[in-house]
Amino acid sequence: MRRHILILSGLFVLALVAAGIWLFQPDIARYPVDAVTGRVPQLSPPRDETVPTVKVADAVGWPAGKTPVPAKGLQVAAFADKLDHPRWLYRLPNGDILVAETNSPPREGGGITGWVMNHLMDKAGAGVPSANRITLLRDSNGDGKADQRSVFLSGLNSPFGMALVGNDLYVADTDALLRFPYKEGDTKISAKPEKIIDLPGGGNHWARNVLYNPKGDSLWVSVGSATNIAEDGMDAEKNRATILEVFPQKKSFRVWASGIRNATGMALNPVTKRLWAVVNERDMMGSDMPPDYLTQVDFAAFFGWPWGYWGGYEDRRVEPRRPDLMQYIMRPDYALGPHVAPLGLAFAADARLGPRFARGAFIGEHGSWNRQPVSGYKVVFVPFTAKGFPVDGAKPQDVLTGFLSPDGEAYGRPVGVITDALGGLLVADDVGNTIWRVSASGASAQPPSDGSGK
Repeated sequence: MRRHILILSGLFVLALVAAGIWLFQPDIARYPVDAVTGRVPQLSPPRDETVPTVKVADAVGWPAGKTPVPAKGLQVAAFADKLDHPRWLYRLPNGDILVAETNSPPREGGGITGWVMNHLMDKAGAGVPSANRITLLRDSNGDGKADQRSVFLSGLNSPFGMALVGNDLYVADTDALLRFPYKEGDTKISAKPEKIIDLPGGGNHWARNVLYNPKGDSLWVSVGSATNIAEDGMDAEKNRATILEVFPQKKSFRVWASGIRNATGMALNPVTKRLWAVVNERDMMGSDMPPDYLTQVDFAAFFGWPWGYWGGYEDRRVEPRRPDLMQYIMRPDYALGPHVAPLGLAFAADARLGPRFARGAFIGEHGSWNRQPVSGYKVVFVPFTAKGFPVDGAKPQDVLTGFLSPDGEAYGRPVGVITDALGGLLVADDVGNTIWRVSASGASAQPPSDGSGK
């Protein structure tokens, strides 16, 4: 009974907070973001919150003539604009770019909880209905700008990840993995989808990514948790907070890794040929904790959610407690900072952005809502060694910034990142409704690297 009263009280206060009526003191960060990054981040005791600190950059879009700010030696321009909430990108073998114009399906529930969630989504630019389509963009003359576009697939249900295997194009809707026939050069697919498996839908973390596993002739599919820390019970989290391995010919799956709260971005490390992912960690532990992370994800790995985090720290808010599991929790390879919301992940294998960005991983940080001051809202680069792991002592390097105005409003928010056929970096901006292209300026350009540093 006491727990229900606290929840109701918290929701009421949160509603007032979302409306701009501050009745409590939000948790203010005590460490800079960089202190909570790297192979060995600075961790602090959690400052658990009954009512979350809420700080969202209001989405305003890009003023005319304004662009994000690239790192020294780089330049940026729009590859395509006037899109409808572009979230995820995929490059086809002929160089065509697929973009998922998508958003959350209608949120479940109403009352105060639903109102607050919708209010925060509107502030962040995520309150628009999902276009539910995949658009094809083609740069036919190689000038770094899309000059052709067509509706490639429509009538989908909050689509996100895409993967081409032979002549089969797989698309991850929020509630199913689908397969379509594809022929090189196609600008539209009219065939009806074939369902491979159902995926758990509803709740939070609606986006489902998909990546081909060449060693297993299978597919990895990421499925985020339904809640923050399983507050609705573990029955509501069946096959969630996982990366699944799907066997499309058998239309079956198994759990590849578990306890991984929301591993949206996945990519194959070009050196080790192993699966890596970026992960959004839990909320309401204060502005400094815990760090979101980048990590290798091996078969049967357990990353602790909801009972623990960062290699064995227990989250004592979760009931029933499971201290016996702490010794089995994998420690992530690299901390990205608290609440930065990493979504996009792409290795620099064929990027041509100069020596600084020749070996490592690009990460699109969508930006925080549960930290004050805000964190993320940029694209960063994590340098890797020749053996395929993050460099000891290295901090994330800014690649593309300027998504926030001097007043803290969001011109844009980066999501998916991929390299294009010319070696540029494409960044999906779901608030600016633009795909930005980052390229090397002048002498900074170099031939594509194989990711090994040779």
